[in-house]
Amino acid sequence: MDTLDPQRLAQWWADQIDGQIAADLGGVVFVSTESGVNLCLQRVPEPTPGKNRLHLDCTTTDVESEVAKFLAAGAELVAQHEVEGFAWTVLADPDGNQFCVCPAE
Repeated sequence: MDTLDPQRLAQWWADQIDGQIAADLGGVVFVSTESGVNLCLQRVPEPTPGKNRLHLDCTTTDVESEVAKFLAAGAELVAQHEVEGFAWTVLADPDGNQFCVCPAE
């Protein structure tokens, strides 16, 4: 994931996904979880323009609570969608990277 501040954003994501900083190489920070989810955040000189290239879908059995948790931690609500009975919420992390929260099925 591109970011201007990999340490800050890595810690934010680690807090959200119950992960930990696995390695901090200065310009590159790795986050890992016991469930095997791993993220790599790297410093870039300027924000990536347009829609982010990586889009995470976070699944949960309690979408409402998970969205509330992300919002309380500083995420921004982008949109809510529903297609043929399947609903999901689009959020943005503190750097504006969009991701979805949707039901685990």
